[in-house]
Amino acid sequence: MNKTKFEIIELDPSYSTTRLVRKAEPGLVMAEIKAAHKPEDKFETVLFLPEGEGRQGEGGLRTQGYFKQSEEGKPLITVVTVVYNGEQFLEETIQSVISQTYDNVEYIIIDGGSTDSTLDIIKKYKHAIDYWVSEKDKGIYDAMNKGICCATGHFIGLLNADDLMYEESLVLYANEICLNRYDYLYSSVDLTSLSGEKYGVFRPIKSPLLFGVLRQMPFAHQSLYLRQSLYKKIGLYKLRYKISADFDFLYSVLSLNLNNKDIGVSVGAFREGGESQDFIKSISNSKLVILDRKSKLWALIWFYYRFIRNKFGLLKRNLRF
Repeated sequence: MNKTKFEIIELDPSYSTTRLVRKAEPGLVMAEIKAAHKPEDKFETVLFLPEGEGRQGEGGLRTQGYFKQSEEGKPLITVVTVVYNGEQFLEETIQSVISQTYDNVEYIIIDGGSTDSTLDIIKKYKHAIDYWVSEKDKGIYDAMNKGICCATGHFIGLLNADDLMYEESLVLYANEICLNRYDYLYSSVDLTSLSGEKYGVFRPIKSPLLFGVLRQMPFAHQSLYLRQSLYKKIGLYKLRYKISADFDFLYSVLSLNLNNKDIGVSVGAFREGGESQDFIKSISNSKLVILDRKSKLWALIWFYYRFIRNKFGLLKRNLRF
């Protein structure tokens, strides 16, 4: 489909989100989105969320008639941040996105109706955020789903409200998107304390299908960027998994044997003890995902893996090594 051409406007060269924008009527932009929708897509993209329970407000560049699309050599990359009472670190997270050296960035923030100063922080940067909304939700995965539905980028990534992106990160992703037809990209992230002190690196597991299912997440979720079309093929996060919907989603991604690449360098900082810690909790619930998918093979593998691991742990304790 040929997209309508609009004049490119540089609202503010200071921010990654305001260098390549277009002034347009929302109805016209929405018509293009609907025209691109396929019958087999698992969800529809929207520009604005229908009003939910306890809405405290919405705003951003879209509400002023500014929109984005992929340009020649500049694929649009959407970053989604979900937050609830995240006043401690949210401003650093926002700054790490809008200070990216890459020029075509769409930034969406979904707030779950915070009661601290989170909303004030969001409004402080409303001139550099494409779309934000504050209202009650059904949990972190519901908020993620809202953000994904609002994303118009060619690739979509999720960044927790207490984590950081390094300023060259999206340039690295964009370069790979332009040069190769990858379905998803991922990388390492640095592990830091709440004070920001680095103490390690979370590196991708080289055999993600095997180790990702049996031992732990194959790569840090906030380093993962997928094609929007892949999200629409797989669908949104399943809300019945309260803390392991990300594992279920990655199970679907890895099972498809898609074209992917490890960027090869750390692209951001994962803060210990923050919202990102939830992905670690999901590991203990991953067997529920496997069993729920009714895969006897994976269930059997999981059972023997846990049995052998527990026995080996007992042996090590008994032998004191």
